[in-house]
Amino acid sequence: MNDGERLRPVAISMGDAAGIGPEIVAKAFRDDPAAMRGSFVAGDVAVLRRAARCVAREHDVEVPVAVIEAPGDAAGIPPRCIPVLQATPALEPPAWGAISAVSGRAAADCVVWAAQAALRGEVAALVTAPLHKQALAAAGVDFPGHTEMLQAQAAAFSGVPLARMPVRMMLANDELRTVLVSIHVALRDAIAAVTFDNVLQTMRIAHQALRPALGRAPRLAVAGLNPHAGEGGLMGREELEIIGPAIEAARSEGLLASGPHPPDTVFMRAREASGHPGEFDAVIAMYHDQGLIPVKYLGVEQGVNVTLGLPLVRTSPDHGTAFDIAGTGAADPSSLLAAVRMAQRLAG
Repeated sequence: MNDGERLRPVAISMGDAAGIGPEIVAKAFRDDPAAMRGSFVAGDVAVLRRAARCVAREHDVEVPVAVIEAPGDAAGIPPRCIPVLQATPALEPPAWGAISAVSGRAAADCVVWAAQAALRGEVAALVTAPLHKQALAAAGVDFPGHTEMLQAQAAAFSGVPLARMPVRMMLANDELRTVLVSIHVALRDAIAAVTFDNVLQTMRIAHQALRPALGRAPRLAVAGLNPHAGEGGLMGREELEIIGPAIEAARSEGLLASGPHPPDTVFMRAREASGHPGEFDAVIAMYHDQGLIPVKYLGVEQGVNVTLGLPLVRTSPDHGTAFDIAGTGAADPSSLLAAVRMAQRLAG
């Protein structure tokens, strides 16, 4: 990375204006100015000012908001001051914890603005604060969440059909990484999504995404779908007929893939803990809960959601909008800070 690339800022989309997104952003700038140096918020100035007042009450410390006109302006903003670029039509801050089309549209506007800036190379990475799927739907947004919006933006920017921009979700912390074959689909549909092509494509995407960050080929452990990885066909044949052949195909391409491993033990083997070096760099999980429960059990506050396969770096905290505590000052910014740090590492 050259010096010019180091100066590119990290954009943080503000998330749903009625949730904890603006609040954890304000707390991150207040509590860890070193980690947030060079970052800015793609959001709404009035919403961030309200969030700054909310977190100021907690320690009676003012958290000023600075209005910027371009991403590069963030470099000149002093520590513990929140640089905000108005990325959506100006809002009247909505009631805390209220689902609304206005908030959904503003959240989507900010994600799209930041994604396009990242695709143009104006920012080094995108960190997305939580948005609310019902608010998006109320606003008439065609996509259920961040991943699908970003995939569509990247495909359009690259001039390719959506199918030519395959993406995968990785959830990671300092101890464990897991990459999912399928994401937000019903369990019946997730089982149907365990195909040779999907499993092989997931391994390829994980390999391509993790190799630059690790400086070497990642060691990928592929989980089975069934108990005991099928027990030689006694508990299901997907491992023999689909997952195993996909692993062999990946190995023939030079990927360091192994398995299928019993899903009830592979995450323990991959975990990087004190006195226990992980055997693998990432686990390929067959469906959402199989992969996410182990990472979240280790601590939601440190979990980071990473979208793999995009021509940009995107991370997100591992939690939602938490409407029940929005505006109370109780939200924990730890996962957002972890997402910013991981975005900086991946962009570097």
